[in-house]
Amino acid sequence: MGHSSPPAVTISPDQLPPSRRTGFRGFMHKLNQQRALVWMSVPFLIWLFIFKYLPIWGWTIAFQDFKPARKLLDQQWVGLKHFHFLFQDEHFLRVMRNTLAMSFINLVLGFVTAITLAILLNELRQLVFKRVVQTISYLPHFISWVVAASIISTALSADGGIINEVLMWLGLIKEPILWLGEGSYFWGILGASEVWKNVGWNTIIYLAAMTMIDPSQYEAAEMDGAGRFQRIWHVTLPGLKPVFIILLIMNIGNLLESGFEPQYLLGNGMNVDYSENLDIFVLKYGIQMGNFSLSIAAGMFKTVVSFILLFSANHIAKRLGEERLF
Repeated sequence: MGHSSPPAVTISPDQLPPSRRTGFRGFMHKLNQQRALVWMSVPFLIWLFIFKYLPIWGWTIAFQDFKPARKLLDQQWVGLKHFHFLFQDEHFLRVMRNTLAMSFINLVLGFVTAITLAILLNELRQLVFKRVVQTISYLPHFISWVVAASIISTALSADGGIINEVLMWLGLIKEPILWLGEGSYFWGILGASEVWKNVGWNTIIYLAAMTMIDPSQYEAAEMDGAGRFQRIWHVTLPGLKPVFIILLIMNIGNLLESGFEPQYLLGNGMNVDYSENLDIFVLKYGIQMGNFSLSIAAGMFKTVVSFILLFSANHIAKRLGEERLF
């Protein structure tokens, strides 16, 4: 005689403990548990809505020949006229070239120098010397770009600038070079300036990530005969990989954000063909020339492209099985 199986027991969501509930009820339970954090977030959410989402209605200006004195319904709607102009304008294409070039230079130099400095600091055994180096490398980050640009301009001056003086003393050049007067030098100057100003600050997150690497991995590698450089290559760098991927995704999303202050402060009429980027283009057309519709179209283009780049980079990381933002 066969044994009959016991009847299946069905548990309703109400019979589950609160911590195991899913769906709307589980969400409301977690919300109630974390209500203090929710109330703390309310001011930020209000600020986010007012200053980040509410102004999006202004994108409608990109589809108008906007006149400040007219009401919204009295504006002349022109469709994609300003976008067509942007993509056919040689000036805008040159600005896009500058923006992408400066962003790529900052991206590569930023990662390479920050990771290299973080590894070198991590390998130091003299704590006093390590702290002194860290402090010195952090300091430029807290200098405003107004002051930093003045320091850079003075150092690059053709009249007694330290860079020209050192190069002439070494015999590399015979006469001073007007560094900021040659457009072809600007991208290199900007990249070096960004490294000088931010490399120390950028190392913080990598040094923090190194503290999460299991020390037993270094011990095992050392027992297997791995030298210092081999331990860096096979233990430290793989340990930094998740942080590197996350930061890379975020930086790809900001690829059209090449900066504003250094380009505006170090740029001049002699290097404008290389120093003018998308943000300066928007400022020039929107504020100086009063062509608000064209500037909004350029800003809208930048936002949409950045959004696409961010989600694309995150999706590619997901497909490759790497760390991702969401």
